Amino acid sequence: MTRRPLALVVAAPGTNRDGDVALALDLAGAEARRVLLAELARDPGLLRAAQLVVVAGGFSHADALGAGRMFALELEAAAGAELRAALERGVPVVGICNGFQTLVRTGLLPGALGHNASGSFRCGWVTLVPERSVSVWTSGLGTIDCPIAHGEGRYVHADVAALAAAGQVALRYADNPNGSDGDVAGVCDPSGLVLGLMPHPEDHVLARQHPRARHRPPGGLGLGLFERGVAHARSC
Repeated sequence: MTRRPLALVVAAPGTNRDGDVALALDLAGAEARRVLLAELARDPGLLRAAQLVVVAGGFSHADALGAGRMFALELEAAAGAELRAALERGVPVVGICNGFQTLVRTGLLPGALGHNASGSFRCGWVTLVPERSVSVWTSGLGTIDCPIAHGEGRYVHADVAALAAAGQVALRYADNPNGSDGDVAGVCDPSGLVLGLMPHPEDHVLARQHPRARHRPPGGLGLGLFERGVAHARSC
């Protein structure tokens, strides 16, 4: 049997999607281990054993001082150097929703995330369209149907066209729910190892999770994104 790569799911007080991510990783063929920031602060070396890292979504620290700000500060203090060392080893990293906000604030991903253009919290299902990019998480991926749940999910960048030309726009919304520049839903770093996205692909890894599962053919699962991350982790 092929050995399952170790995937570290990093959570903070207020994180609420780490269990969903663990299920997605398990289905994708990884061994998921959930760790709190406090554990990383005590032992940053936990990242040395990780072959894949997920910064999970939720409302870390109740979004105090801005969504993801406290999570980013504590992640940087606890294990910033180890996280960057993991990237140098080729470890794929993904931040989802609050995790995306966190990775942007650490400087690992470009741009910024502001309040939704509507000025209100948005919760519902969206369709994500993969772009041609350098991301190891989305290569060859089809469209994804999955939910969003955020108040600060509007992606902002000074030059989305240049970002896309560099292969760093990984996902766009088919129908932009929050006013993101260029309909951007997910971006990656220049190496393609780090991906951040606001929607939650971990909440549609089984066909029955879709609210209209009885009335539509299965498809648009987010599982493929995790499978690609796990495949890359195995190859390193």
